Amino acid sequence: MTEVKKTTAAKKVAAPKKSAPKATTAKTTKVAAVKAADVKLNNATYATGKRKDSVARVYLFPGKGNITVNNVAMTEYFRRPVLQMIIAQPFNVTKRDGAYDACVMVMGGGLSGQAGAVKHGISKALEKAEPELRAALKAAGFLTRDSRVVERKHYGFRKARRSTQFSKR
Repeated sequence: MTEVKKTTAAKKVAAPKKSAPKATTAKTTKVAAVKAADVKLNNATYATGKRKDSVARVYLFPGKGNITVNNVAMTEYFRRPVLQMIIAQPFNVTKRDGAYDACVMVMGGGLSGQAGAVKHGISKALEKAEPELRAALKAAGFLTRDSRVVERKHYGFRKARRSTQFSKR
């Protein structure tokens, strides 16, 4: 039997490395964003809007018409002009363009559903802030939650309604 001798000279002891700052995760970023929003929006009107799988938490307060979505400018988050128009509709109908700032946290679904959720939330917040706007918002249909959601997949089908191809023989 051969014995392997360990030499201490061959071992190099590395100096302890300084730990790098921890990378922020999406969860901690969301929590920080919510806490920052709560601090500066303590006198805001709050409402929740929903559309498909999207949920938008809207804080509305007097301002110059700036809308931030998930701590990003609305024009950066929703780049398509159609989605920007959808979000601006409650302000246009009530003639409150530039009267309110909105800070929105939206999650779930796609961009179209998120835009609809933000519109619903802004409409509900406007109604809470100024109850006399209810008639205009109700007539435009902005206070009604759009309850259409994706139908579930059914057993024996490929999708919700799509079945397998029929074979005669």
